[in-house]
Amino acid sequence: MNIISNKFFEAMEVRTGIWQILGQGGEQCYLVEGKEKAILIDGLVGAGSLKAFIRELTDLPVTLILTHGHLDHTGAAWEYGTCYIHPDDIGLMYSKRHSDPNNRLEFARMKSPLTTHQLETLSLDDIVPVKPVITYPLYDGDVISLGDKELEVIGVPGHTFGTLVFLDRKERVLFSGDACNINTLLGMEGCTSIEQYLESLHHLKEFDDAYDVMYGGHGRNTVDRSIVDDAIAMCERILAGTDDAEPAISMDGTEVFYGSCHNPDYTPACGGLANIQYSKDRIYKKDICRKQRI
Repeated sequence: MNIISNKFFEAMEVRTGIWQILGQGGEQCYLVEGKEKAILIDGLVGAGSLKAFIRELTDLPVTLILTHGHLDHTGAAWEYGTCYIHPDDIGLMYSKRHSDPNNRLEFARMKSPLTTHQLETLSLDDIVPVKPVITYPLYDGDVISLGDKELEVIGVPGHTFGTLVFLDRKERVLFSGDACNINTLLGMEGCTSIEQYLESLHHLKEFDDAYDVMYGGHGRNTVDRSIVDDAIAMCERILAGTDDAEPAISMDGTEVFYGSCHNPDYTPACGGLANIQYSKDRIYKKDICRKQRI
């Protein structure tokens, strides 16, 4: 297996022309090479120059596209100066929480079992500074051509209102970011309701026969597409009030709950792959509307 690394990043060629790149905080992005250009899916947290590292992997022109606007996915946007993102997440990307260099440094320094090369000496000097970014819109149904293959854009609002995933039918893989994983976080500001997330999962389910596995934003292993069915079932349990409602604290520092009591890796103790963290005041779509009016 082809592996290239420097002190900030480690890239592994998981398939021919597809690189999985690991950042300082255990976050991941993907470089997908085509005949005419390359697509960088997400931009890590911005610790070290990802733009320079990408040049060690490909000579093709590179376009940055984002699954969503959180700090651990948008770091390279401040380097490239341009990116494609769903308009609903532009404000999130620019918010102090997700753009501030100190917050991004804190994320990169957090001890994570998902990374193997975390720098003890990481400092603010290593964090890419914020600058204006030209943002181009991406929407559900858009298609991105790489010359010899395409990436289809699928909207999956949930983790954020502008969450997108990217389907490579040729390789039969889905680049899923944080849209649907073992520990899907819906308990923070900027997340949708459980009700809306369930609708998004049913939309994603329409593409079930087009891919076999997901490459996500955290965790080096692929995830089977059956996780979507598990997430649908967990949403239905939460909406019915029959879930475990295990108490927890969100990354916002607020009280949240898990749909299932979980194992150390957050997989549900009740079985299946998908656990969901949620807030009890963000279960129904009407809850979000009421909060926005306030």
